[in-house]
Amino acid sequence: MNSPSAPPPGAPIAKTVLVVDDEKNIRRTLQLVLEGEGYQVLAVETAEEGLRLLQSPNTPVDLALFDVKLPGMSGLEALERIRKDESTRDIPIIVISGHATVNDAVQAIKLGARDFFEKPLVRERVLVSVRNVLDAAQTRRALDEAAREQSARYEMIGTSQAISRVFREIEKVAPTKASVLITGESGTGKELISRAIHRLSPRADGPFVKVNCAAIPRELIESELFGHERGAFTGAQAKKRGFFEQAHGGTLFLDEIGDMDLVAQAKVLRALQSGEVSRVGSEHVMHVDVRVLAATNKELGKAVENGQFREDLFFRLNVFPLRSPSLRERVEDIRVLALSFMQQFSRENGTKPKPMDDGVITALVARKWPGNVRELKNIVERMAILSGDRVTVADMPEDPHASPFGEEDTTGDGDAGADDGEAAEPETSAPRGAQAIPAGYLTLRDHREKSERQYIVDTLKLTGWNISRTAVVLGVERTNLHKKIRAYQIKRGEG
Repeated sequence: MNSPSAPPPGAPIAKTVLVVDDEKNIRRTLQLVLEGEGYQVLAVETAEEGLRLLQSPNTPVDLALFDVKLPGMSGLEALERIRKDESTRDIPIIVISGHATVNDAVQAIKLGARDFFEKPLVRERVLVSVRNVLDAAQTRRALDEAAREQSARYEMIGTSQAISRVFREIEKVAPTKASVLITGESGTGKELISRAIHRLSPRADGPFVKVNCAAIPRELIESELFGHERGAFTGAQAKKRGFFEQAHGGTLFLDEIGDMDLVAQAKVLRALQSGEVSRVGSEHVMHVDVRVLAATNKELGKAVENGQFREDLFFRLNVFPLRSPSLRERVEDIRVLALSFMQQFSRENGTKPKPMDDGVITALVARKWPGNVRELKNIVERMAILSGDRVTVADMPEDPHASPFGEEDTTGDGDAGADDGEAAEPETSAPRGAQAIPAGYLTLRDHREKSERQYIVDTLKLTGWNISRTAVVLGVERTNLHKKIRAYQIKRGEG
C-alpha cells in the first residue's frame, strides 16, 4: 500500500483516491494512471482493508474505486456498509467489474455508487469518470455548505432564481423601517421571510410577535391587538397586554391580514399612523415603537376593489411588496429541501438520515405541490417513517392531486366514430362548442418525442450529466442513450 506524501508548502492539496481490487496488475495500472494525473493513490486488495482506511480519521479519502468480486466481502457489500456508516456515507464510490451484469450495475447505483464501468479498463474512461465524480462531490459539498449558511441566516434554503430574488430583497429591506407586505400561496414560507427580515434588522434584539388574524374571533380582535383592563368586558378578569404592546421595540407580524375584520382594520390603521394604542377599557394612551410586517395568501388589490379591505391600510402596509414564490416556481430546490427535511426529521427523532434514491427526487420534482414547501416537508417525514434503510419510490405516498385519465367522450356525442362499415369523413369545421385547433399543434408522435427529450434532459441534470448513471435510472443501455442524445441534439448543460 502506498501512503500519500505531504505536499510542499503553498501547493494545492491533491485529491486522494482509494483503489480496492484483488488483481495486482489492475491496482498497479490504476495507480500509474491516476498518479500521472496528480492524484494521491492508496491501493489495497480486500474490501475489509478498504473499509478500515475509509473509517480511519488519519487517512482522508476523496474517492474510492471498488471491484465487485473480492475475496471475502464483495464490493457491493462494502458499498452497503459505507452508506450505512455516518463517517463514510458521503464518500463518493465508483464500482468496477470484470464480469459485470445489468443487475450488478443497477444494484450498485441503488446503493449509492456514483458510476459503474467494466474491465478491461480504458484510461480515458477512468480519468473522465474520476474527474466527473470528484467535481460533482465538490459541487455537492459547496451546495450543502451554502444551504447551511442560508439556513442559519434565513431559515430557508435554495439556489433557484426565484428564492435568490427573495434573499436579495430581504437583504435590502431588512435594515430599513419600511412596512412589508408578503404575498404568496399557503405553505410557501411567508412567516420564515418575516422572521428573516426581523433577524437581519436593527430590531433583531427586540421581540418578534406573530398574530394569526384569521384565528382570532371578530369580537376579540381589538382586545388581542391592543390589550384590555380588568373588568373592561365580561370575562376580562385580569389586565392584559396587547400584541402591539408586546412587540414594542421589535417587530409585529400580522399573518393572514386579508382575513381581518374591517372594523379592526380601521383601528390597526390608526395605530400605524400615530404609533399610539389604548387598551380596551382604558383612557391611557401608550406610544409603541413597532415595525409591522404583514402576510396574506389573498389578492388584496381585488379585496380593495370589492370593499373587503381598506384601501388606506393596503397602501400603508404595501410600502415594500415581497412575493413568496410557490414550489412550482423553484423545482430545482426540491432536492436540497427534501434532503434538509430528512436531516431535520432525523435530528428531532434521534435517528440517522436515510438516503433517497434518485427516482424519489425525480418523482418529487414531477408533482404539482399545491401545498408547496409545507406539503413537501410532510411527505418527506412520512417517507422517513415508512421506509427502511433507504427511501425508494415504493415508499412514496400516492399523489392526491394527480388527475387520472378518463375514458369519457367529451364531445357530448356518444359515438366515437362513423357508422358501422363507413369510413370517417375528416371534419372541415369545428363542431359546435369546440375550439379551433391552433397552428402548429403537435402530432402524438411529435409530442411523445418532445416529452422523451425533456425527460432525458431532466434526468441528466439530476445525475450531474453522468451518462452511465442516467442510463441506469432510465433503464436503457448506455449506447442507446448516446444515440438518443445525438438524435435529439441534446447539449451538455442545457435546460
